[in-house]
Order: sequence, then C-alpha cells, then structure tokens
Amino acid sequence: MEYETIKLEISKDGVAILTLNRPDKMNALNTQMRAEITHAAQEAAGKARVLVLTGAGKAFCSGQDLSARANANNLDLERTLRDEYGPMLKAIYDCPIPTICAVNGAAAGAGANLALAADVVIAKESAYFLQAFSRIGLIPDAGGTYWMTRNMGMGKAMGAALFADKISARQADDWGLIWEAVPDAEFTAICKARALHLAKGPTLAYEHIKSAIRGSWDNSLEQQLELEGRKQGTCGQSRDFKEGVVAFLEKRPPHYEGR
Repeated sequence: MEYETIKLEISKDGVAILTLNRPDKMNALNTQMRAEITHAAQEAAGKARVLVLTGAGKAFCSGQDLSARANANNLDLERTLRDEYGPMLKAIYDCPIPTICAVNGAAAGAGANLALAADVVIAKESAYFLQAFSRIGLIPDAGGTYWMTRNMGMGKAMGAALFADKISARQADDWGLIWEAVPDAEFTAICKARALHLAKGPTLAYEHIKSAIRGSWDNSLEQQLELEGRKQGTCGQSRDFKEGVVAFLEKRPPHYEGR
C-alpha cells in the first residue's frame, strides 16, 4: 500500500518505523492518516519484530485536525472515535510485537493519547504532553481517560484533564506516564538502541508479557497466578526458551528466532 500521510520503513534488523508525516500541520490526525496508521501498524505486525511510532518535523502529533472540516460543529465526534480512532488505537495497543512511541516534540490531545497506546514511550526532554480537550469544551478521548489513569493514577490524571496544563517530558517520566525522558541530543541514538534490543529479543515472550501485564488489571491474585502459569508453560515450550538456556550455559548472546 502507498502511504501519503505517513511513512513506513522496515529495516533488515526487523525494526519498523512508522512516521507521522504531515509536519506542516504538526502531524494533526485526519481521516486518511488514521486509516493509514491502522493499516501500517497491521503491516508492521506481520513483517517486523518491533514497531516504532514517531513524528516528522518538530511535533509528534497535535491531535485532531479540526481544519479538516469547515465547521467543527459538523464533526461527528462519536462516529469518528468509534470508526476511525478505535481501530487505529487498537492496531497499536493490540500489536503482537513490542511497540515504542518516540515522542520527538509536542504530543497534544489525541496525539498525546496515540503515544500512550504504545507499550513504551520515550520522549525528548524538550517534548511535552497536553490533554487540551477541556480548553474547547471536550473530555479527553482516544483512550486518554484509560491510559492516563492507569499510568499515573487518578489524581494526576484528573488534574491533567481539568486544568489542561502542559506536562513536560520530565514530569511525565517522574509521574510514571511514560517510560523515560532523554536529552534531545541523545534521543535518536537511545530510541534506536531500545528498538534494536527488542528486535533481537524473544518475540513470543514479549507478546505474552504484554497480555499478562494488561490482564492483571481485571484479575485477582489467584487468577493472575493461573494466567502466569499458562503463559509460562507456553513460553517454556518455545525454541526461544531453549536457545536462551543454551546461550546462558555457553556464556554467549542468545539468537532468538521469534514465534
């Protein structure tokens, strides 16, 4: 598929880089971009071992492109969220391979919450997150009320939603909203190293790690222990586990093949 609003590059190392590519619009999300992100994430899941999501230019994503409609009142928000945002966010969140969001600049509104759909968020120290919705009479959407609350707790999530203040990357790191904020000069190198680390890792185990940690929200301790047992049993029968043990005994790096 040819993409117009994004770029998808897959390296021989198994790293897929999905770049939001409307820098003149601060990578604001329109209907076409949402569809292309959905398709590209699904394509990457079948061809790569890790997916990195980032933005072109100075911003990561400024959120919904309201200029796409002559009159914002004509924007059917419920339908758009259900039919366009839902599939896009699920394509990132449910992706079987590890996902990293490399936040290279402003992440506002739905753009902030698109970032939070990834497994791991790494941001430039100069970047920021902004739940701008209440400024125009809306609530955080695109998963914002879900991910913010789980990542940094109800108190911080409530303040971020009500006050619509900018959250610096360093604050986001300190509050547990993201994995890490890194110096701008080191951002590209760190994101590349993180992606290569995951691309070389045990793909099947990563897939089960993701589902086990997410499943813990709804499980009792007994249910989670049972879930862990089932998943560990599956991983224990894999080629990756056998390779990991042999590599440990032979004192060499493992060479994982994936599923």
